[in-house]
Amino acid sequence: MLSNDLGRTYNKMWHQTQEALNSLLDKESQKMTEPQKSQVFFFQMLATFYIKYVQIFRNMETAYDQIVHPQKRTLIRKILDGVMGRILELKNEMVELELTEFHYFDDILQDLKLAPQQLDIPIPRYFLKEKLEVIKGREKILAQILAESGLAVTDLKYSVKSIPIEEAVKWIQIAERARQGRLRALFMKQIYLQEYRAKLSKVAGKKVTDTRAAALCIQKAWRGFHQYRRTEKEREEEMIFLGMDPPPLFNEVSTTIIQAESVNRLREEVQIKHEENYKEALVTIKDNLKLTEGPDIKESLQDQIRHWFIECRNLTGTFPDYPDEEEGGSAIIFSNKTTQQVIDEIIANQEEEEKSRKKKKEKGKTPKKAKKEKERKVTKEKSKVKNLYMWMNKDESWNFPQDYDPELIKEEKRRELESELRVQVDELMRQELKNLKLAVNREKEYPVKPGKKKGKKGKRGKKKDKDLTADRSIESLYKELVEEGLLIQALKVKLSDYIGEYSYLGTTLRQVSIEPMPSLLDVRQLITLYGILPLGSAAVHEKAPLVKSLLLVGPSGVGKKMLVHAICTETGANLFNLSSDNIAGKYPGKSGLQMMLHVVFKVARELQPSVVWIDDTEKTFYKKVPNAEKMNEPKRLKKQLPKILKLLKPDDRILIVGTTQRPFDAELQSFCKVYQKIILVPRPDYASRYVLWKQIIQHHGGVLSKTLNVSCLAKVTDGFTQGHIVKVVKDVLTDRRIRQQTHKPLTAGEFTAAITSMNPVYKEEEESFKSWYARTPLGKRRALALTGGGQEKPKDKGKKTEKGKKEKRK
Repeated sequence: MLSNDLGRTYNKMWHQTQEALNSLLDKESQKMTEPQKSQVFFFQMLATFYIKYVQIFRNMETAYDQIVHPQKRTLIRKILDGVMGRILELKNEMVELELTEFHYFDDILQDLKLAPQQLDIPIPRYFLKEKLEVIKGREKILAQILAESGLAVTDLKYSVKSIPIEEAVKWIQIAERARQGRLRALFMKQIYLQEYRAKLSKVAGKKVTDTRAAALCIQKAWRGFHQYRRTEKEREEEMIFLGMDPPPLFNEVSTTIIQAESVNRLREEVQIKHEENYKEALVTIKDNLKLTEGPDIKESLQDQIRHWFIECRNLTGTFPDYPDEEEGGSAIIFSNKTTQQVIDEIIANQEEEEKSRKKKKEKGKTPKKAKKEKERKVTKEKSKVKNLYMWMNKDESWNFPQDYDPELIKEEKRRELESELRVQVDELMRQELKNLKLAVNREKEYPVKPGKKKGKKGKRGKKKDKDLTADRSIESLYKELVEEGLLIQALKVKLSDYIGEYSYLGTTLRQVSIEPMPSLLDVRQLITLYGILPLGSAAVHEKAPLVKSLLLVGPSGVGKKMLVHAICTETGANLFNLSSDNIAGKYPGKSGLQMMLHVVFKVARELQPSVVWIDDTEKTFYKKVPNAEKMNEPKRLKKQLPKILKLLKPDDRILIVGTTQRPFDAELQSFCKVYQKIILVPRPDYASRYVLWKQIIQHHGGVLSKTLNVSCLAKVTDGFTQGHIVKVVKDVLTDRRIRQQTHKPLTAGEFTAAITSMNPVYKEEEESFKSWYARTPLGKRRALALTGGGQEKPKDKGKKTEKGKKEKRK
């Protein structure tokens, strides 16, 4: 009963979200056609649409994850992919308008009465759920290959140096003598305390005790202690009431959450079962329809086409030309039309042909074809809308378990069966039409000579790349890459583990012409938009703005590598490591490099999604190679990467990700040609540090108490990165210190003392990253736009065209 109530709840959520989506689409189409007042107004409009689409996406994703009806889930999935694609399109439009990857929506969120957390883009759970078995199988094979080759990642063990026996005996003796000394000191302390107590008792026995004074002393102590406890309890209750402190059982898992998790597990099992039943029904129902209704459909199609022959003969005096199979056959004539409508269309077409004979023939498509194509598109859109609204008014009282609807499958399969049988009928009717023409009109059709295929004249076709490993299986290539260390195991890191906070001052700073540093939450959202969503969904990757390469720039310790592993974890992608240090000495020579890249991208395409990671990518684009690194040939991939990017197509779910902490050492022009999107990963601000300290301490077994001033820690550690904070917490929270927390709570001083030996990211270094980013193409365009100098793109295009003209003249 509970599951059925939940089903109704999520059905209602889907219907409400669908209505919101339809109204938003109508509003968007109206607003886009209106003339825009200013750039600020246009951005506000785009940002509002973006935020509303994110809210729809969140609700739609929840509905898709929880609804168990297989046919509803198929429809929601299509809408979900479409919404994701529209979010990416709007993001692209906002980037082109503001000329920056980071946007701030404080004022819009305030108007819409939304919290910044509601702007966070969720990662659809079906990315991993629907291919969990494939990912597990791949991980098992990878672990097996690593174990066989001796490259398995085992638990870290400290290397133990062997020492001579005499020295070992000496260390044991020192330890034993120290132990005996501690025991003797403890024993002597106990004897001293015993003697001291005996002495005090003798002195106290000589004095006359005043029972009244003693009672009064005890009362004072007890009442003071009792009032202190009472005041402390009232203060805690007040802080909880004000929301300053969490309730006492805040961190404990409640029974409601445990019950919800068990319901979710049961729901997943039901989803899988219903999906399997649905797939089986698609096959069985179609086979049954083929046996029972197939002959009748075939006969009705033949009668319909014969009637068309006769009507055309009666109206025009000649038999019609039968449409070719490439054009769609008889489906073009009878698509969603009655016989009378077809006859009316024939008469109208005759009149149009007579008028068009007088006029000159226009190149391209005839009006007739264009009209038919337009009608086809309209019918498709109508069928989509019909499918969406059908479920809202459908009576499902009979379908308590929310299994598939057989009648809907029959409708769908009838259309499929009709289109399959139509091909056979068309072949028969073409022959019949020829026989009719011979018998009635005595027309003889001469075989048409096959003409030359139209193609590009004067241009040589692009040669397909030769498959250098045509004789080898993907399994053997996969194994080779693992053994060579080019295909590595991604760490199990979720994107939610990249902790950060929303930037609350972004809009304010931009209003006073100060460019704020992005927050960690902004970086996390960009990784979701440019990396995870396109790799997770094939439909989104094909239709949304294509991002082939991504560059993460920032100082050491800000989590660039963690983000790369998070992309792989959230999408189930393979991780290829083509860093200059990793490929040094492997596949030597020009032919070896060609073979390596061929194998890597062949496996990446076959087992997509895939991430190709290039760590310290500035080495590939060195201005000048240091003498110490010349032997490693760090610039091996410099010429190859642009060629690889050109070969990547929208259906190749492959993302090239570069990480660097020294972008200043690279040639900027060639660097920016390879990486489409450059994301500056900053050191954490105060809000992010505050959240980081709290969560990392709790994650490593620490207990937050009143003695630990987290706000003070966040303030003192300005300039230190996430890597610094994690290292300090690990060093302080040893097993012994965790056990001592009950009687010795943690203090901020313990952490500040440990962090003093580390070097922070100074403001000058942060400014150097900002100034470098200002020299990138997007940074230059934004600087020109802010100074009122226009955008740089048109100038570049002009230069290119002038150069092209000069070359042609020469």
